[in-house]
Amino acid sequence: MQRGPEKKAPAGNESEIDAFLQKVKATPPANKTPGVRGRLIFGMDATASREPTWDRACQIQGEMFTATAELGGLDVQLVFFRGFGECKASKWASDGKALARLMTSVMCRAGRTQLGRVLSHAVGEASKAKVGALVYVGDCFEEDIDSVCHTAGELGLLGVPAFMFHEGNDMVAARAFREIARLTGGAYCPFDTGSAKQLRELLSAVAVYAAGGRAALLEHGKRHGGMALQLTHNMTGK
Repeated sequence: MQRGPEKKAPAGNESEIDAFLQKVKATPPANKTPGVRGRLIFGMDATASREPTWDRACQIQGEMFTATAELGGLDVQLVFFRGFGECKASKWASDGKALARLMTSVMCRAGRTQLGRVLSHAVGEASKAKVGALVYVGDCFEEDIDSVCHTAGELGLLGVPAFMFHEGNDMVAARAFREIARLTGGAYCPFDTGSAKQLRELLSAVAVYAAGGRAALLEHGKRHGGMALQLTHNMTGK
């Protein structure tokens, strides 16, 4: 499926990053039960337009695990879609290497987006056991917005914030991702190839939050600075 050229959002768009941080600040704190690992669903668009950035995504998710290892760890489940009606979910993984092997075995294939199926899967998982957050990375949206937003509302009722990371500048996707973030109590943040460092720092911070709550995020921000520290200040006021 061919998609027309898009204008990329300028790297380091501070107003958009600030807006993202303010939304995360309003997210209810993740509850950390001693001895219970946090759980995060990592949803990804694996259609053909994402192929140039898939390898970078593999590296980023590995760093998410590293950031949370000392908290007792984070269980992450990868959900991706591609091709004609293909949407798959991995087993819950407790280490970066296992999930990295799975991601590197996936090849992007042309097809339409299936974000609604990712959200439906997250609703099912959260209905069985607590899920700290859903992270989604994608560039387009080609579905019925009313149906998808209905599912997003269900996810919000289950207390699962969706952190929507938008690659590129597709306006249809931007509107859809913003509404999904609003309905779930999550946050929306655009990025491009020039803001990969910011994306990596923000994703790691969200993972720390899902694994250990606000206290863990505060300590993470003190140690790593940068966007993680800014996120900490916005969420904790410290």
